[in-house]
Formats: sequence, C-alpha cells, structure tokens
Amino acid sequence: MKIILLPFLLLSFSIVFAQQKTIDQKVSILLKQMTLEEKIGQMNQYAGDNAATGPITINPNKQNEIKSGKLGSMLSVLGATYTRQYQELAMQSRLKIPLLFGLDAIHGYKTTFPIPLAEAASWDLTAIELSARIGATEMAASGIHWTFAPMVDIVRDPRWGRVMEGAGEDTYLGSKIAYARVKGFQGKKLGDLNSVMACAKHFAAYGAVIGGREYNSVDMSDRMLWETYLPPFKAAVDAGAATIMNSFNDINGIPATGNKYLQRYILKGKWNFKGFVVSDWGSIGEMINHGYSKDNKEAAYQAITAGSDIDMESNSYLNNLAQLVKEKKISITLIDDAVKRILYKKFELGLFDDPFRYSNSEREKTTLNNPEHTRIAREMATKSIVLLKNEQHLLPLSKETKTIAFIGPMVKLKRANHGFWAIDLKDVDSTYIVSQWEGLENKVGKNTKLLYAKGCGIQSDDKTGFQEAIAIANQADLVILSIGERWNMTGEAKSKSNIHLPSVQEDLIKELQKTGKPIVILINAGRPLIFNWTADNMPTIVYTWWLGSEAGNAIADVLFGDYNPSGKLPISFPREEGQIPIYYNHFNTGRPARNETNTNYVSAYTDLLNSPKFPFGFGLSYTTFQYSDLKLSKQKMKSNETIEVTITLTNTGKFIGEEVVQLYLRDKVGSVIRPIIELKDFKKINLEVGETKTIKFIIDNQKLAFYNDQLEFKSEVGEFDLMIGSSSSDIRLRSNFELIK
Repeated sequence: MKIILLPFLLLSFSIVFAQQKTIDQKVSILLKQMTLEEKIGQMNQYAGDNAATGPITINPNKQNEIKSGKLGSMLSVLGATYTRQYQELAMQSRLKIPLLFGLDAIHGYKTTFPIPLAEAASWDLTAIELSARIGATEMAASGIHWTFAPMVDIVRDPRWGRVMEGAGEDTYLGSKIAYARVKGFQGKKLGDLNSVMACAKHFAAYGAVIGGREYNSVDMSDRMLWETYLPPFKAAVDAGAATIMNSFNDINGIPATGNKYLQRYILKGKWNFKGFVVSDWGSIGEMINHGYSKDNKEAAYQAITAGSDIDMESNSYLNNLAQLVKEKKISITLIDDAVKRILYKKFELGLFDDPFRYSNSEREKTTLNNPEHTRIAREMATKSIVLLKNEQHLLPLSKETKTIAFIGPMVKLKRANHGFWAIDLKDVDSTYIVSQWEGLENKVGKNTKLLYAKGCGIQSDDKTGFQEAIAIANQADLVILSIGERWNMTGEAKSKSNIHLPSVQEDLIKELQKTGKPIVILINAGRPLIFNWTADNMPTIVYTWWLGSEAGNAIADVLFGDYNPSGKLPISFPREEGQIPIYYNHFNTGRPARNETNTNYVSAYTDLLNSPKFPFGFGLSYTTFQYSDLKLSKQKMKSNETIEVTITLTNTGKFIGEEVVQLYLRDKVGSVIRPIIELKDFKKINLEVGETKTIKFIIDNQKLAFYNDQLEFKSEVGEFDLMIGSSSSDIRLRSNFELIK
C-alpha cells in the first residue's frame, strides 16, 4: 500500500506547491511533511569524492544517505555531469528535496582571475564586480549553486596565509569590495541561470588570528570588532549575501562556530539576516579541540543554539540533533528555523521546479569557452598590477628592443599563474593559461629576440644556474627577471613566520645587477613579501601577485605600455616581520614618534623604522598627476548636513592614465582615541594626456561617525583634518572643517 500511495502523495504535494504564491508558504508546507531526520539531513553537508578543501573524510555510505534524505548539500563537486549524478540520487529520496552544490571558487572557475588581494589592488569596484559576475556565470553553467566567497576578513598580518583571499587591511575599502563581490556573484537575482549564492566569510575576525597563524585564537575589544572587522560583513549582508560562513577561530574565548553573540545577536538579530549560516570545514566538531565542547553531542548543541545552520563535514548534527530534541535539550523550533532558511534558498534558486536546471553539459561547454571571459580576465589582471619603482623610466619598454633576456623561475610556468584557490578542472587542460613567456612572445615584434634562462629555483639554494643566467643577460639589451614565491606558498594553512623573498633569488638579482644591464624585476606572490635589498637597489620593480589565466598577456600589456599601471596597494608592505601587525590607520599614542630617526622615549623601534617599506594606497603610473584647487562648500557642518569637497586633477605626463584619488579624514579629538588617518572615500579617474577633471566628494555624518565606548555608532562635534592624496603617505592637499551641534 505504501508503495502505491507514495507517488500519489508526491503528486498531490507538487500540486499544492504550484498553488502557493510565496516561497514562505511553500517552505511551510514542505516542512510539515518532513520527519525530524529529514530536517536534520538538510543541515548536513559532505564533500564530493573528487575534491576536498579540508581533512579528507571517507564515507562509503554517502550515496545511501543522499537517497534517504540525510544530506542537504555538497561541496567540491565539479561539473554539470557530476552534479547531475548526485542530484539524481537526491531525487530518489522520499520528498525529492534537491541538493545544493557549493564550491570554493574564490577568484574564478575555469577562467581564473587575479587572486582577490590582487584584485583589491585595482581599487576598481566595477571591474571587481564583473570578475565575480563571470565566475558566477561559469559556475552556474557547471551545476554549482553556491560559492564560498567572498572572504571579507580584514587582514593586518601578512604572515597569515589567507591574506591572499581578501581585500587587505582597510575597513572602508574592504567593505566596498565585499559589497561589489556579493553583487557580482548573485547578479540581478538568485534563480537566474547565471547567478550563484555568495557566502561572506569568515564570521568573524578570522583575519586577526594571533601571530598570523592559521586556525589560531583572536582576542580583541568589542569596539575593535565592531569598528574594524564587522563592517565588511555588514556590507555583504546589505548587498543581499545569501549565506554566511562562520570561522575556525575562537574570539575572546568562545569559538565563532558556537558564538551566540556573533550569530544570533548580531547577524540574525541586529542585522536581520535572512539567509543561512554554514560552518567551516569540521568546525563544529573542532570545538572539542578548543576545549569548549566535551564531545560531538555537546558541540552540536552549542552550534545550533548559537545559530549555525549547516554542519560542514563534522557529522555532529546528523548523529546528535535528533537525540537532543528527544531529550528536550533543544527546541524543534531551532531545527525548523535552520531548515526554513535552507529550503527558502533552494526554492529561490528554482531547484524544486527543476533540480537539474544548472546541470546542463551543453551550456557548460559553451559558457566555459566564451572568449569574452578571457578578455575581461586580461583586463582585470592589468588593473591589478602595482608599479612599485620606475626610477629610471625604463618602463614602458619599447617593442623595438632588439634582444630581451627573460630570466627567472616563474617565466615559463603555467598553472602557477592561477595562484592558490584556483579550480583544477579534470577535463580541461592548461593550454588556455598564458605563461609570462607566451605573453611576451605575443607582444614583441618579429625583430625582437627573446632569450631565456631559469637562473634558480623558487625554493632551492642551488646556484648552478646563475652562470647561464648571467651569460644570457650579457647578450641582451635589457633583462626582465621574474621571481617570487611558489603559487601555493600563500593560502589556507600556509601561514609563515618568514615572508622574505625565498631562497637564493635575491642573490641572483645581485649577480645580474653586476652585468650593468637595465633590469625589470617582476615579483609574483600571494602576499606582501619582504625584499629590502631589491627594493633599495633595483630601480624598476613591478608587483604582479598571481594574476590568473591571462597573467602572461596582462604583464606584457603593462611592460610595453599598452596598459598604464594603476594599481594601488590594499595592504602595507613591512620592512621586517618584527613590525607586524602593521597598518596605516593606527593610533597616535601618548608619545608618538615625530620622525623616523628620533627613537628616544617615543613609540618606536631602536633598530627599525616605524614606516612600512611600501605604504597602503601606494602605486606608481607611467604618467604624473597634479592635484590642485581643493575647495570645501563650507567649513562647518551639522550632523544632518553635508560638505561638498572638490579638487582638480590633471594628467601632467606623457601617457593616458588612471589615478586613484584617495580621501582621508582624521577626527582630532574624540571620547575614544581615533586613528591618525582613515580612508573615507576614493575615486578612480581616467585622464588623457593634458586632461583636467574636477573630482567631487561628499562628506556626510556617516563618514564622521565611529563606535564609542558604549558601542554606539555616533559622530562627535569637533575638528576634522581632511587629506586628499595618491596614497596614505602621499597627501597632496589638506584642509579642515568642524562638526557642530
């Protein structure tokens, strides 16, 4: 009888669905049909069998659990074919609730864009949103519903390996980029075939782990949390982020996964977040290691009570939630709230109408080979490059140069250009990735001869390749030397105490310098590196990060002037690890250092300058820009008023170029001390040679407010310094104004 009735019941269920007008009504009807075990299944997530981003877990019963409704989502299942196969298993479950497929697609899918820290160096919000839009289009065509991005953690410690995933050290810039990335991933609306759910991570303050060590603790004041680390998450929520991922760290003694203050009070309470929260890989079970939970049952209780909706890979929910409900230790309303949030997104994505709508192999093939994606990736990569030095104006290079020696361990690498967190598609070869050598070959004319020598390895201490490199350099008119760190030396679980340029690479630079040939240094990295000798002695340095599929073409575009570099550093570069954490918007202290040389009884090092090697917001251009004619519409404003700020910007050089005009403020006196300088606005402006534009900014109360000692976000009357410049340490124009009652 049961076998006969089940199809009828499901048909009736579908008809009832179709008659309902709202997703909330559909969710409520479905929830009433679900057993407790089926509800808990929706809160359970496993990885696929072909990829993983955490400690591998073997589950031979996975397929049976899908068919019995004990799994609600999967991660790291790649491609339309594989997602369809798993979805077909879900369609054998009693209620045929579709699976969600998530993926750590951090900076692209097949078409790989620059690592997020490099994209942040573009300061180009439109380009960053478009990058995420292309990534979402390719993911959605491959059966993916959900990307575990953007990472919006503020990072002031480049020893932390995951610095490459975020937008750097500044809260304002980071918030703007968080908003842009969410909008890019999710598009016009969830449910469109080119949209995926965004997942802002890691909630919260993971970028402040002690010592820059992965998975470590975080200890900070509530005011620091609210003012510096939470705003990018709020921006992501405001942009409509569908999901949030909590973090591995404890914060002030409570693991984020089990932190009710973060997830219930702030996220789902004050911010009224309507999406769902997923744990990071195994983080619910890891609360046992923290010493916060005695076993997985207690961990499940603490996590669901705190507001974690999905358990990624720890099985704590699957094995314990039902018993906790039966023992009346947790209310079924907690389960229902989590499941409603999950089901809502499945309905919103249209999966109940067609579980396979994203798993279309033909659409996947067409989308992954779209030449427009390649063009956009190349443009994004050029915008991400930062010119650190060009003292002798060696750049841009002439395409008529007779002989170029291209030397270094990075020159002919292909996969490496993708950087960390790139998606390695099994069915796609790497021929579409443009190496730096290929990029240069594509750029130079027939009359230019290219010579190559590896010179040394990335990590090896072997110097036997030096002589060949020197010989090749001596045959050339100029040398391009490509060095840096290995692509996977920065990323998750890649924290380092030593972030100097690896091995003997700087020794190779010293030897090549002796040839007397003009040398362009390219530095490939996922984080700020320390390279003091090179920075002090080499006149031409380009920071290329890891730029993705079109790295080679983009680097060649910049070297030869087809694109004038416009990147600005989103994070300070330290002189030595002893300065870390180092960031531009620090407090002044009671004994501030007035200059770099006087260290007597002031806040300074006796053996090292306070300033970074390269400051936040810094980046050169092939052209020059003149800032002038600063005007404020008024010198005094009330909290309900605004001040209009205008300046004149002129391209005074010989090349078309873009400038990131940065506006900083300083609240001179407050009820709590304020940073010496804070970014409050910026605009990226393109100017023809000799062109002048008027740039306008608006100062409103939001830009003047801060969290006081009662965690009230308010402005306070008083004087403000206004600074406009090309970087945090290159202020071109200054003024001041006053906030009055």
